[in-house]
Amino acid sequence: MPGQSLISRTFAVLESVAASGSATAREVSHQLEIPLPSVYRLLNELTAHQYLVHLKAEGRFELGPKCFDLGLSFRQRLLAPSPIRQATTELHRTLQAASYFAMYRGADIVLTYLSDCDKHPRLRPLRFGFHEAAHATAFGKILLSGMTREQRSSYLEARGMPMLTPYTMTRQELLHAHLETVSTRGVAWEHEEFLPRTTCAAVPVRNGTGMCVGSLAVSMPTAKVLGRESQIETALREYAGRCSRFLRAG
Repeated sequence: MPGQSLISRTFAVLESVAASGSATAREVSHQLEIPLPSVYRLLNELTAHQYLVHLKAEGRFELGPKCFDLGLSFRQRLLAPSPIRQATTELHRTLQAASYFAMYRGADIVLTYLSDCDKHPRLRPLRFGFHEAAHATAFGKILLSGMTREQRSSYLEARGMPMLTPYTMTRQELLHAHLETVSTRGVAWEHEEFLPRTTCAAVPVRNGTGMCVGSLAVSMPTAKVLGRESQIETALREYAGRCSRFLRAG
């Protein structure tokens, strides 16, 4: 990672340790392509400030208490309000599909709640705090469609439009045109653009001024969607309406 700032390197080290649960200095150095002496300096500094813990007997490092404190604080600030979590959970039960609520968080589109079960699991890349691939997810499309064209272009240029499947839209012109339809219809469909053999749908959640501030979505195997499109859209609109009424009253 030549040329990276100290802050970027520090976060990269924390992510490297978190990804595997624990790591040696040599493993971090190899993964991030940072010289071993620099890795040791970063690891020791992070350990001194309790962001990491050094397991001396094993020669490994793992996340320390400060990281968990930060994570709890972030989750408490980001977690969707109880009525929205309840509506998302009821949507999951009604459609027997994993359900999601995403919202704007600063300049990002962030997943703040999901409801799934063993029979109807979430899409595995999706997790609390997920903020990648807005161009290829139904909830991301809804929130992108609520931006001006200039805001959308800036967002996409900063984050890119990687191809995740053969059906992913990777050209801004195509996505802009698609999002015009999404905005007009008030529903976004994503057919195997994020993961193969999986389809997602989403609708907007609006605040008291009518502004789109969130998105309610579901995912399911593509084979289970055929013939149910109207039912899925109706349920999404019903539960998104509950979320919007809560925000209007708020």
